[in-house]
Amino acid sequence: MKTNFFKTAFFTAFGAIEYLALTPQHIKIVESFWDKQNHFIAFCTLYLLLSLGYSHFSIRLKAFLLLLVGFQIEMTQYFIPNRYFSLMDIVADCVGIVIGIGIYRLITKIKIPL
Repeated sequence: MKTNFFKTAFFTAFGAIEYLALTPQHIKIVESFWDKQNHFIAFCTLYLLLSLGYSHFSIRLKAFLLLLVGFQIEMTQYFIPNRYFSLMDIVADCVGIVIGIGIYRLITKIKIPL
């Protein structure tokens, strides 16, 4: 039951992040934060939700899938007006994934009930 909740939460967050990353519209709440912070928070959250919903996936697979998402976002942004490709955004995505791995390991190690 909880697994289905986290799977749904992952795809909901994924959809929201894709929309926010790819819309040409200016969204004030997103633009009020430092761009790299947005990437870090987004990918840390995605990693945690992916891990909680799909715990049977390996760390490498989850990290690889999310890195593909990060590259896809950056490649697509290249073709969107007022957006651009940024390697530093991908670095921020990677940092978010690494911190997400650490948080997930901590959650599972101390057995926080979710």
